[in-house]
Amino acid sequence: MIPSTIVAYLVVFLAALAGVILIVGGRLLLQTRAVRRLVRSVKTGFKSAENRGANLVEERSVERPQKNPRTSAVELQKVRSFMRAAEKETALQNYEQAEHLLIQALTINPNSIDTLADLAKLYLTTHREAKAEALYKELVLKRDDIAFFGNLGLAYYMQGKYVDACFAYQEALNRDPQAPERSAALGRACIAAHRFKDAAPLLEKALARLSRDTELLHLLAECYVQLSDNAKAEEVYRRINKLEPYNEGVKEKITTLSSTSTKTTEG
Repeated sequence: MIPSTIVAYLVVFLAALAGVILIVGGRLLLQTRAVRRLVRSVKTGFKSAENRGANLVEERSVERPQKNPRTSAVELQKVRSFMRAAEKETALQNYEQAEHLLIQALTINPNSIDTLADLAKLYLTTHREAKAEALYKELVLKRDDIAFFGNLGLAYYMQGKYVDACFAYQEALNRDPQAPERSAALGRACIAAHRFKDAAPLLEKALARLSRDTELLHLLAECYVQLSDNAKAEEVYRRINKLEPYNEGVKEKITTLSSTSTKTTEG
C-alpha cells in the first residue's frame, strides 16, 4: 500500500504540471491569433493598395545603363564632322571659327586625343602658346607621342621658358634619336638657356645629316665662340664661307678669329 505522503506529493506535482501546460498552451494560442491578425492586416493593406491603383515594384538588381553602340557611332560621326570642318576653316585662316568647331567636338567627346591635338596645334600656330602648353602637357600624359613632346618644347621655347623647352625636346629626342631635327631643336634650346657645352655636340650631330644648313652652322660657330674655342669656331665659319662665299660678315669673323689664334699661339 502506497503511503499517503507520496500520494499527496503526486497530486501536487500533477496539478502543477497541468497548470504549466495550460499557461503555455494559452500563450501559443494567443500568439497564433496575433500572427493571424497580422497576416490578415497585411493582406488587407495590399488589397487596399491594389484597389487604389497602386503598382508593386518587383525587386531586382540595379544594372548600370550601357551606352547604345548606335549612339556612340553617331557621336563619333559628329566629332569627325566637326574636325573636318575645323580643318577647312584653318586652311582658310578662319581660326576663330576653327577653334569653335573643335570645342564643339570636345563637348561631345572630351577625351578625344585627336581633337585635343588639333586644338593645341591651332593655339600654337596662332601664337597662343600658353594655351598650347596646357593642352600639350595634358596630351603627353594621355599618349606617348614624339610630336606632342616636340610641340610642347616649342610652346615653352616661344614663351622664353628655355629650360623647360630643353626637357621637353630631350624627351622627343629620346624617342627619335636619329632625327637631326630633334637634335637641332634641343641644341637651339640649350643655346637659348646658355647651356653651350650641351648645345655644341647636339648641333654637330644634327649637321652630320644637315651639312648645308647654314643657320645651324652659324649657331654652332657662335656656340664655340661662347666656349672660347676659337679654333673650332673658325673651322665652322670656314665651312659657312664655302656655302656663302659672298658673306662678308663671315669673312670678317674668320679674319678676327685667325688673328686671335695667331696671337694666342705667339703668346
